[in-house]
Parts: sequence; structure tokens; C-alpha cells
Amino acid sequence: MTVLDQLIKSLSRLPGIGTKSAARLSYYFIQADRESNRSLAGQIAEIKDKIFTCSVCGSYTENDPCPICTDSTRDTSLICVVEHPQDVLTIEASGSYDGLFHVLNGAISPLDGIGPEQLSIGSLLKRIKEHTFSEIILATNPTEEGDTTALYISHILKNTDLRITRLASGLPIGGDLEYADKITLARSMRGRIRLNN
Repeated sequence: MTVLDQLIKSLSRLPGIGTKSAARLSYYFIQADRESNRSLAGQIAEIKDKIFTCSVCGSYTENDPCPICTDSTRDTSLICVVEHPQDVLTIEASGSYDGLFHVLNGAISPLDGIGPEQLSIGSLLKRIKEHTFSEIILATNPTEEGDTTALYISHILKNTDLRITRLASGLPIGGDLEYADKITLARSMRGRIRLNN
């Protein structure tokens, strides 16, 4: 196996990268200057040394606690619960939320051997007990596992005074009904909003 074959094989193991994309990237690296390739290799090599999870929320950070947890301008009465650290970046990029976060590090999935005890639900409950939140936003993925996790957390918190909400899900803006799948359409129907008083 040649060096090029090995690189293509290694790159094709990355999420969302198939063999063709891996080959394109490999040929790009062949044509790129050495310094760019060395810089990229160095960044990949040091990412595990510089990036870790925040001890408070579980998001990826270079400083502990992370910049979100230490930002005094954020609404500390809100906490948004997500499955993975990258979900924090996605929600932040939307510019529609200014509260705090809590990362579960997955979702309940009995078939994969993941129960509530494998997730950071205990630390979420500790944060809720030690802090005055008014709303918990359950922003788990709209999958069977994400729904199960959201239901589990809402059940645990049912006897609290907290407002527990779930992200709405449904039809995309600009989408046509005829192209919507049954599950998305059903979620949209259940999550409909009132337009009049």
C-alpha cells in the first residue's frame, strides 16, 4: 500500500468523508505547499492537548470554565440541555439563544447499552438544585433516543417549579408539504401554534 493509499484510507474513516472525497482531499494535499500541510498536521496533533470539556457545562473549551459559563451578560435563568458539545456551537451560531448550556454526552439508547447513568444527567440535576433556573430547554435531537432522553429528564423534573420546554420541530422554512415525510408532518401538526388570541 502506497503512502497515498494509506492517506485516502485514513481520511475515509472521518465522518461524512467517503473514498472519493478522501481521494480529492489527498490530491489537494499533494498540490498544497509543505507549510500548509505541516500547519494542518500540527493543529490536528495538538487539538487533543488544547481542547477539553468544560467542568461546568461539558462543552468543548480551551479554558475552564468555558467562555459561555463565565459570560456575565448571558441569561442565567435559562439552561439548554443538548446531547453533544458540537450542539452548543450549532445553537450559538443561530444567534437565537443567550442562556447557559448543559451537555449530556449522548442520549438514552438501551440497544447500545446507554442508560441515564452513562449520561451527565446527575450533574444536570446538581446544577438545577444549586442554581435558580426558571426554564429548562430540552434540545435533544428529534430521534427516538433524543425523545426518550427528553421524556426521562422531564419526568425527573415534573415536581419542580421549572418550566420545561422542548425545541419545536417540523417543516423547514420554504419547504413544500408534498415533500415532507410522515414523521416530520406529524411533529409539525402536534407542535402547531395559535395565531389569534
